[in-house]
Amino acid sequence: MLVRAYLDHNATTPLRPEARAAMVCAMDSLGNPSSAHAEGRAAKSLLETARAQVAAALGAEGADVIFTSGATEAAALALAGRGLHGAAVEHEAVSAWVACDLAVDGQGRVTVPDPGRSTLQLANSETGVIQTLPEGLAVSDMTQAFGKLPLAFNWSGCTMALVSAHKLGGPKGIGALIVKRGTDLAAQLRGGGQEQGRRAGTENIIGIAGFGAAAEAAARDLANGVWARVAELRNILEKTIEAEAAGTIFIGQGAERLPNTSCFATPGWKNETQVMQMDLAGFAISAGSACSSGKLRASPVLSAMGYGEDVASGAIRVSLSPLTTTDEVMRFAETWLAKHRRFAARAA
Repeated sequence: MLVRAYLDHNATTPLRPEARAAMVCAMDSLGNPSSAHAEGRAAKSLLETARAQVAAALGAEGADVIFTSGATEAAALALAGRGLHGAAVEHEAVSAWVACDLAVDGQGRVTVPDPGRSTLQLANSETGVIQTLPEGLAVSDMTQAFGKLPLAFNWSGCTMALVSAHKLGGPKGIGALIVKRGTDLAAQLRGGGQEQGRRAGTENIIGIAGFGAAAEAAARDLANGVWARVAELRNILEKTIEAEAAGTIFIGQGAERLPNTSCFATPGWKNETQVMQMDLAGFAISAGSACSSGKLRASPVLSAMGYGEDVASGAIRVSLSPLTTTDEVMRFAETWLAKHRRFAARAA
């Protein structure tokens, strides 16, 4: 029987037990949080508890936490009509709204000459490369960093930040825009006065409760140092592959990266081929961002970093979590290396 290993945690993460329990509890909440009666007040209490949990985990106490359907909606709310600048390494949910004209170096680091008119991700989902956020930055996508890195929105210098629940063990379909208090923000969804009039529609109490519980649990894990072990596993994986596959290129290895992310390429070996081969062998990995990897094209992130088509179309991403075991990592490395040897023999 094939034993599968899930190594695609930057795409989505398993639901945490704490989030599941909070969601089950919220399912029994009858009221609409906008209603004034006792049932409505009970639902409102769940909503505000989760809001406080997310704010505390992100170091955003005193900021406005606006719940959305995910980071993609949060990006639209933050960026629509603002005419901001960004880089081609941004997630497509961000790059769709900005002029992608900021310079990117070979390690994926971005130069931001005008922070107040720019957006900059904190960590890249494909390469794991971490950026230094400049003071006064208009918007930052913190989706991949939230739960993996020590964060303090209040000290980041950002006006707004995007986050998503399912990247840290919460449910899919819920996210938030974090806004520095006093910032002007025009609602994109209009109707009722929910979320301080910035995002109309009855709040998804079940998803929000799960988000709050997951954020609190993720912050606790981070404080307990669980990601240091994950970084060790990532380094073992890369050293094992480097020792035999000498021609493999590790993207962003010279920059500070997320502790769980490894992006590497063998020039000429198509990433979709590798993903399919490893899937059949029992390993879930990806060829980049989950929102774009299914399009089977060269990564715009790697292209922006200066890599040619042979590398940009051949890179795969392995993303680990505190749930990942040493056995899973070593089985993946052995299986991938066996397939790499076959590719190298055919290419010779």
